[in-house]
Amino acid sequence: MSEKKKIVVIGGGTGIPVVLSSLRHADVDLTAIVTVADDGGSSGKLRSAIDIAPPGDLRNVLIAMSDSPKFYQDVFQYRFSDADGALAGHPLGNLIIAGISEMRGSTYNAIQMLAEFFHVQGHIFPAAEKALTLHAYFKDGHEVVGESHIAGYPGIIDRVMVTEGNRDEMAHASRRVVDAIMAADTIVLGPGSLFTSILPNLVIPEIGDALVKTPAKIVYVCNLMTQRGETEHFTDAMHVEALHRHLAKRFIDTVLVNIEPVPASYMNTNKFDEYLVQVEHDYAGLLAEDVNVISANFLKLRDGGAFHDGDALAAEILRA
Repeated sequence: MSEKKKIVVIGGGTGIPVVLSSLRHADVDLTAIVTVADDGGSSGKLRSAIDIAPPGDLRNVLIAMSDSPKFYQDVFQYRFSDADGALAGHPLGNLIIAGISEMRGSTYNAIQMLAEFFHVQGHIFPAAEKALTLHAYFKDGHEVVGESHIAGYPGIIDRVMVTEGNRDEMAHASRRVVDAIMAADTIVLGPGSLFTSILPNLVIPEIGDALVKTPAKIVYVCNLMTQRGETEHFTDAMHVEALHRHLAKRFIDTVLVNIEPVPASYMNTNKFDEYLVQVEHDYAGLLAEDVNVISANFLKLRDGGAFHDGDALAAEILRA
């Protein structure tokens, strides 16, 4: 019997759970590598209070890859109300991950234990075993430190890097991450925020080096919408150029681009205020980046927002 196709998905935020929840139903060996640079909200409070990697993105990936009863998932995702004092805004799952991280000595160990509990179909690895600090360098020379502060600076990001914790020490990949990248048949980047969900993983030196050297096909899922403070006025080709520039190599093989129009009248700009306009398609620019372009309808409208259709993405990824 032939081995299952090995697919690795890299990213964070609310983007990669969409792909993972569809891919986990396919007959593949699935691995998620998840960003740990978040320093806002519940994750930011917990990483400050306890020396752990931020749990929020890992929590969402756990649920996306789980086949446990929905009630268990709802309990894990329950968020305390703003009236709940010290617990206000914390998802219960973040607190559980934090507690088990202390019990087991690291967030990496906590996620492996919870993956068994939630019957995760595949593997989940934090990109690094320590919390990372994201540094954004803008074209005007200004530096912003901390993922949650980047969107507040009115400039154009030139590049990002990460350091370990609050120290200016080099970030290191988690155990098994590089091996997973090198053994993969297909690697998927995104969907997700370019500078705060995807690149924080790629600029970890060991991960960037592995992506340049891996024999796997690398697929980038381009964002649907431009993002305030990150990718304002970016075309799809500009997203790809930024990824290539950070690793100093054209390493992406295929780009999945949505060409279905997003109805401006549908978007709830109060609820999704960080998203601006639909990413402009620049086919010639993409070809100049030496990538294969798959343009199709990957759009799913729900709850007043524009999201990727996970099943449509998964179908293309499986053909890659």
